[in-house]
Amino acid sequence: MRGMRMRRFGGPGVLEPAELPDPVAGPGEVVIEVSSVDVIFMETQVRRGTGFFTPPLPYVPGGAVGGRVAVLGEGVEAAWAGRTVVARTLAPEGVPAGGGYAARARCDAAALGALPPGLGLREATALAHDGPTAVRLFDNAVSGGSLRAGARVLVLAAAGGMGALLVQLAKAAGAQVIAAARGERKLALAAGELGADRVVDYSLPDWTDRVRRATGGRGVDVVFDGAGGKRGYEALETTAPGARFSAHGAPGGGFAEVTAGLAAERGITLAGIEQVQFAPDEHKLLLDRALFETAAGRLRPVVGQTYPLEAAAEAHEALESRTTLGKTLLTVG
Repeated sequence: MRGMRMRRFGGPGVLEPAELPDPVAGPGEVVIEVSSVDVIFMETQVRRGTGFFTPPLPYVPGGAVGGRVAVLGEGVEAAWAGRTVVARTLAPEGVPAGGGYAARARCDAAALGALPPGLGLREATALAHDGPTAVRLFDNAVSGGSLRAGARVLVLAAAGGMGALLVQLAKAAGAQVIAAARGERKLALAAGELGADRVVDYSLPDWTDRVRRATGGRGVDVVFDGAGGKRGYEALETTAPGARFSAHGAPGGGFAEVTAGLAAERGITLAGIEQVQFAPDEHKLLLDRALFETAAGRLRPVVGQTYPLEAAAEAHEALESRTTLGKTLLTVG
């Protein structure tokens, strides 16, 4: 079957077309005939050899796909045959993710997300990673008492796949949302389609002052840091006493270096990547919720660009150059 693999770590060019063996469905598993593949920034870090895991080579990236169930493993209900679904892939043993940049992918039948009526496969695939994550981060902020009607919420990387969902969820909850991103195109998306109350370009040296001015000097009650690195650390300056700071993003060169001591000093609640380390059954419930919220029109993933499977290197290059809007998908077939 067609696929994209890497035989060494490095730049986007290490992704190369290859003829791969067809995956085999084991007990409780299915093989999906892939139509679209979710591409996330973490995959560019794994490709460079700087991600949170280092896979054995050769390696096929891709942690989530959308398509048609083509093969049923032993014990899988016959009703799944031929259904259109989205799911995380089953990577080779010992590797957290992989196998999705291919014409077929192996998945756990218990984790399949069936598409509700009216939801397209492209939009559903865009939710495969970011939907469960955004819903969990939102729920945690609500249950912690920080995100409520009238709360001031700052979303970093607001024009990315997950940031776009968080802006919408916070707005629907009655919050005042400040969207931070880089460049006019991304700010226009946040202010227009996503409905943010204010937008701030966080490439400007005084961006944190602009955020505080947007809150009348009081600071924000919630920070959803999807950027990490320097931008995430700077966002600490925008917080009000008692705020919640969710440090879950790392595209900026690692998670924001906000320690528990620093959070305590500023009187804020710090939440990290542990929030989105799901058990399989949790991921399934959150994925289904994101799919149904989207089908009902209460949530809308933004698919900004698609690339053919064989152009995966171009997709990675676009992500790393920060020129993408919303989600990036690969298309197969």
